[in-house]
Amino acid sequence: MNVSVVLFTSDLRLNDHPPLRAANDGSRQVVPLFVRDPAVDGAGFAAPNRLAFLADCLRDLDAGLRERGGRLVVRHGDIVEQVCKVAAEADADEVHMAADVSGYAHRREERLRRALEAEGRRLHVHETVTTAVTPGALTPASSDHFAVFTPYFRQWSQQRLRDTLGAPRTVRVPEGVASGELPSRAGLPGLSEGLAAGGEVAGRKRLTAWLRSGVAAYEDRHDDLAGDATSHLSPHLHFGTLSPVELVHRARRVGGPGAEAFARQLAWRDFHRQVLAARTHVATADYRTKHDRWRSERAAREDVAAWKEGRTGYPVVDAAMRQLRHEGWMHNRGRLLTASFLAKTLYVDWRVGARYFLSLLVDGDLANNQLNWQWMAGTGTDSRPNRVLNPVTQAKRYDPDGAYVRRWVPELAELDAPLIHEPWKLTGLDRAAIDYPDQIVELSDGLARFRRGRDRE
Repeated sequence: MNVSVVLFTSDLRLNDHPPLRAANDGSRQVVPLFVRDPAVDGAGFAAPNRLAFLADCLRDLDAGLRERGGRLVVRHGDIVEQVCKVAAEADADEVHMAADVSGYAHRREERLRRALEAEGRRLHVHETVTTAVTPGALTPASSDHFAVFTPYFRQWSQQRLRDTLGAPRTVRVPEGVASGELPSRAGLPGLSEGLAAGGEVAGRKRLTAWLRSGVAAYEDRHDDLAGDATSHLSPHLHFGTLSPVELVHRARRVGGPGAEAFARQLAWRDFHRQVLAARTHVATADYRTKHDRWRSERAAREDVAAWKEGRTGYPVVDAAMRQLRHEGWMHNRGRLLTASFLAKTLYVDWRVGARYFLSLLVDGDLANNQLNWQWMAGTGTDSRPNRVLNPVTQAKRYDPDGAYVRRWVPELAELDAPLIHEPWKLTGLDRAAIDYPDQIVELSDGLARFRRGRDRE
């Protein structure tokens, strides 16, 4: 019997998994393989929250495979070396894996292809495993990728997505292929206290609940900070415990404005991934430079520390940053606000904020994180690169009763709205009674500094 290896990366599921379906065709044995790659640690992406969520995902994947007669093989080391070793041990003639978009993923794929071909084995790379539409499949007439979302979304919406695939009924793994121990979140230091559980089972439960009782109101409530009315599916998309193709199909079956708005967010995810696939350098460099004279993290040390700790003196900014530290996740409106505040009001290099987010976010996706930060910094694909979000105006609009601030900034819990968003207006004993910092910068001063930095004065 022929043997295939399925290399799992950021696609840790059994449902709608094209590489697994292609490898597990009934005539073959399959080695489901995950390699813990030290290059990920070396690049700084091994954040504790993501390691814990990853451990949950791998244990859940192994359990699902065992229910079907198989098991997950886990190895540690250089991914190309380990895949080749496993293929040799199993006498496999082919390896299947999902395509990915980062520069590292491109280099990994090419290295693996060369190494396998040198041994007489084949590498099959499958698209639409981590995206709904293949990056590069949609292009304007004048470029290899879309730099503006709206025309991309028009084409994206007209694409016929592939059909979804069911989970396999059986998986036959050859004898004699050794595995390391499955990782565990137990004992991992530095985890966010409110970190959610990972794994396909947890993801599918959350998806079902979201489609049943959450998505219908999404169009109206997705910016409601206190209402927390978003899907919370981003970690599962990042680790691939849910399929973006399946999510789009199921949202469209539900229908209505809420489901359409949710599908639009999935299109944004694909949009960012097609930008990164075409311009891999934007993970660390400006997509469209404005020749900013950013303050460095060292030069702005005290301001950056206050931002990270949720002690800026702007309650909605501080609430969002405290949510990030507690949950390893942040509401999308909070992400926009905190990014605008750091990059434009404090005029600190966007890479400082992007790096900090990646150190905590369980859904710390390179394409989404870096390109959303660039969007807010004005160096990305935003057509209004010099817009600055006013945290007070935004707080009054998206947290009008102050419930979100009360949840995360308990020092201000006794204040009524709108004063809770402007505690600096308190005077005398009322102000002295609150252990909350003054603003680290006046908004007008921050705006003036940003305009000077961009030579707009």
